[in-house]
Amino acid sequence: MKPVPSFITSARGALFDLDGVIVDTARFHYQAWRRLAAELGFEFTEAHNERLKGVSRMRSLEILLEIGGLQFDEARSVELATKKNAWYVELISKMGPEEILPGAADYLRQLRADGVKIALGSASKNAPMILDSLGITGLFDAIVDGNHVAKAKPDPEVFLLGATRLGLQAADCVVYEDAEAGIEAAHRAGMKAVGIGDPAILGAAEFVIPGLHALLKPAGLPF
Repeated sequence: MKPVPSFITSARGALFDLDGVIVDTARFHYQAWRRLAAELGFEFTEAHNERLKGVSRMRSLEILLEIGGLQFDEARSVELATKKNAWYVELISKMGPEEILPGAADYLRQLRADGVKIALGSASKNAPMILDSLGITGLFDAIVDGNHVAKAKPDPEVFLLGATRLGLQAADCVVYEDAEAGIEAAHRAGMKAVGIGDPAILGAAEFVIPGLHALLKPAGLPF
């Protein structure tokens, strides 16, 4: 493991994406989309699902319908997307603390112990429910989700609002992201970024790690 850079250890604020950083809900999205496809009479595979990652709900539906060779008017499309989301919400409502990605909760607690302010910066409108299900809502000083912003990443709105709610300047914050669009949003907000995942994909980030567990301090020791 490379030494932890000073921009992480000196940051006064930390802003986290949710899915892929703190928890992995991708499989629940897939299950819900697959169920919808089955109801419409065609198969939706994991390979198909790769096309939906990082895409909005309505665009995801358009892709799914393209795969099935189907087309509906706007009213029917909204009805189908709403149904899929209801199934997804049903699945994530059953989540528990065991779903938290390795080291994520411990790292949040480590930051709090170090006096760092923490915000969530997620496009998911279900983020508050997910955090409640995981039992970690209290680890965040601010939550900014899809209910609070009008522009999706790579627009920096979600991170700029997060910094504002923490009472900090952008330069005082570091972003933890697993997507290229999130890394770009962080940079456009004037923040440095820690990429969670594959360095080949997240190479634009200032520092890339496999997961938040990689930033946990050895017991009783500083970095």
